[in-house]
Amino acid sequence: MTRRAMRTGFVAAMVAVLSLSIAPVSSGGAVHPPDRPNGPPISWTACPIDASVDPEFVDPAVQCGSLTVPLDYDRPRSGTVDVALTRVPATNPDQRIGTVFVNPGGPGGSGADMVRNGFGSYLGEMLGGRYDVVGFDPRGVGGTAPIRCFADNDAAADFLNSQPVFPYERDQFRPFFDLWWDYGRRCSASGQPIVAHMSTADVARDLDRLRAAVGDRRLNYLGFSYGSYIGTTYANLFGRNVGRLVIDGVLDPRLFASGRQIESDRVATQLVLDEFLRLCDDAGDGCPFHTAEGSASRWERLAKSLREHPVDLTDGQRASYDGLIAVTLSALYAPEVWSGEDGFAFLLDQVADLALAEGDVDRSAVADGQQALLVRLGVAADEQKPYHFNGLDAFFGNHCADAEYPKGYQQWRAGDRFAAAGSRFGPAWWWGVAGCAAWPVNQDRYTGPWSTRTANPMLIVGNRFDPATDYAGAQASARLLRNSRLLTYEGWGHTAFGRSACVSDAVVAYLVDGALPAPDTRCAANPNPFLPTSARLSARSAHPQIGLPPTWPVLAGAR
Repeated sequence: MTRRAMRTGFVAAMVAVLSLSIAPVSSGGAVHPPDRPNGPPISWTACPIDASVDPEFVDPAVQCGSLTVPLDYDRPRSGTVDVALTRVPATNPDQRIGTVFVNPGGPGGSGADMVRNGFGSYLGEMLGGRYDVVGFDPRGVGGTAPIRCFADNDAAADFLNSQPVFPYERDQFRPFFDLWWDYGRRCSASGQPIVAHMSTADVARDLDRLRAAVGDRRLNYLGFSYGSYIGTTYANLFGRNVGRLVIDGVLDPRLFASGRQIESDRVATQLVLDEFLRLCDDAGDGCPFHTAEGSASRWERLAKSLREHPVDLTDGQRASYDGLIAVTLSALYAPEVWSGEDGFAFLLDQVADLALAEGDVDRSAVADGQQALLVRLGVAADEQKPYHFNGLDAFFGNHCADAEYPKGYQQWRAGDRFAAAGSRFGPAWWWGVAGCAAWPVNQDRYTGPWSTRTANPMLIVGNRFDPATDYAGAQASARLLRNSRLLTYEGWGHTAFGRSACVSDAVVAYLVDGALPAPDTRCAANPNPFLPTSARLSARSAHPQIGLPPTWPVLAGAR
């Protein structure tokens, strides 16, 4: 797994996670047109043409707009922020319920781009055309007062390429920490007004202004991954305004807000890798990485070998230990990319043949295989992408505003030892947030309590094997939120909506009809991904992919 390709792949693409909101209805009851709350209306117009985006991937149904909100809710006259929005209008206006807001989480992803690039029409169709689907960029992200700490994408790429994905050799730790400490200090002290006002609590306050602006008495929302934290924060700040609210790929808010997310991350990813390797062995010759030795043993030997002896490839690239961990972590987000000749198992097999001297492999084929996987994930580097993509800076601006981390180097080294005791993936997650060491939290962040009783029941969706937001997070949130229902997907990957037909149907029924699934509902896992295609496709597997961040998670701890 090559370091350079991974880094530049990050600069080209962003995590896709979601959060959306809907109309004013009581769960399980009849739908009534909402009273229009007080609030400035949004003016919707045709979206401007972005020359950097292939017209083939632009949804012509999308409209653009914005809403002006206070920069500082404690001092509303001290400045404003224009929240960037995109919308796909309801196609069934006679039965329109309201608005559903979508946002790709991360933190640092663009909900406006999510809707613009196809998810708006996809979701709108699933919901019977009864909602306007609206994407918004949280403050500091994309088109909403974007925070910028580099001159351009090339400068960000140079910064990332100057270091390993995460430190694992003795002489790497201090330089890595110092580099990210300086980044956090420089960016947080850059004088950009938005820096002090990027907490999720302020995002939730903006979301309540958006709810009012579209005329909905209550917010209905579907939040994926970090978007679950937006939803949970909103529910606890504005519980009386909750309509139908779904969170999928759920963070335990107590861990996330306190900087203790590593307690989950250090074990969650390994559980999914264990499943990947078990499924590979169950499929036998159907999985390229399988041998008589057993996939788990082979993967462990590969990791040990690359840690001790990185393998030179072509054009100055090499297969390295940090690259293996990063690409493995990223691929575990999406079982859809595990199989096939351009899939993760095939790439692993090539790397193992090369590193373990088990076969004759063209070194350039390994680099080509990784590029093919990045393309399949939808994140191949795009040198032409403009710098409105600010995912790295936006991640830290938001996450460091919310979560308090240690400040000193020795504390970070102790955290590394704790993370490594969980699995090989723990240090990748831990060092991915090192930029927060010198970044102060926002005064307006929300740290609990998290146990509100919302006006209407919430639906919480958890994957049994999720590499980024473990099942325990969904269970904890369901216990905390006293008026909620937990829906379990027994399968693999990051988030379940659109991946499991059972989950998708349950979410649609809840959003459209207010019908919660029965208590303790468990949706069966999709078939083994290494089985023939005809046997393993989910009824709703062909959707705009969400939550597939190849290098983002380990670069910045994103969800």
